[in-house]
Amino acid sequence: MKKMKKLTAGVSCLAISALLLSACSSTQSTSGTAKNSKTSSSSSGDSRVVIMVGGLEKIIYMPFMLAQQLGYYQQEGVNVSLVEESAGQDAEVALLAGQVDGAGGFYDHTLDLATKGKSVEAVVTMADVPGETLLVSNKLKDKVKSVSDLKGLKIGVTGLGSSTNMLATYNVVKGGGKESDYTPLPVGAGATLIAAMKNDKIDAAVTSEPTATMLENQNLAFPLVDMNHKDSAHEALGGGYASTSLYMQTDYVNTHKAVIQKLVNAYVKTLKWMSSHTPEEIADKMPSDYYAGDKQLYIQALKGQLPMFTTDGKMPAGVPENVQKILSSFKPAVKNIDLNKTYTNEFADKAN
Repeated sequence: MKKMKKLTAGVSCLAISALLLSACSSTQSTSGTAKNSKTSSSSSGDSRVVIMVGGLEKIIYMPFMLAQQLGYYQQEGVNVSLVEESAGQDAEVALLAGQVDGAGGFYDHTLDLATKGKSVEAVVTMADVPGETLLVSNKLKDKVKSVSDLKGLKIGVTGLGSSTNMLATYNVVKGGGKESDYTPLPVGAGATLIAAMKNDKIDAAVTSEPTATMLENQNLAFPLVDMNHKDSAHEALGGGYASTSLYMQTDYVNTHKAVIQKLVNAYVKTLKWMSSHTPEEIADKMPSDYYAGDKQLYIQALKGQLPMFTTDGKMPAGVPENVQKILSSFKPAVKNIDLNKTYTNEFADKAN
């Protein structure tokens, strides 16, 4: 994907550290925070929040930037600084270190962190399917017919420990293998993942839009497991899988309820706006650099992914239990966590 030119910009470690110090008095930053990240901020209101997102340009994380483009942060009176996760800084790590207030990522991280004694919860749920596809190199079409054929492959993921890594592992395990039966390689998304596939660095990949469509359009890979659309995702995963969410440390949630309510109000407004506008209208609101030079492809990918988003920001009933079931197939400790501590609908209920 191209780097953002207008609303976001590459900045140095020192600049990001200064942003984190000035944007949120409750966080602490270090000189190594979010190196080479991209940031975008909304400068209205007294409530200040720094959120690191696992890929602002990805359609699955669109509500974070769209809320800013629509002016909803400003309307709610909250000053939001969006920080792009990079190869040198992980959103989950930055959140636990107190360098950012919130992380824009998949709900499954809250369960994984709970097994490590960390108390983190999703305060708003924006999507109830992963929005990901497991694609396999076209060179392996004759060899890989089902998930039982994934053993021994090098599978590209966003990063080690990422949600794409967990989904890759689940599909290998579902096919009769175990976590050690494949090699996950951190290749990011967009141009870096596509280059890895072109150069045979990876045999397969779990990725989101628009990268998945680009791989298909360039005849580089074919979809093996569709976790992007509701029906196919439910078939592949045995039910719903909460993905895009804003998760925060529980201590922060308990002491910043007014600020979080403003944030969730903005995201619920955004989700409702998305549900009542066309893909073309939504695309027009997004920064042009997000199109990667092909707006029609972006719209094409957007049409396929819009149904994944919730309209009310609430965690759907039964979905946390299914995520727990999936993760516990290769992370046994997940079976013992208290799901009620991993998410809350308190703020979404009020926003609606």
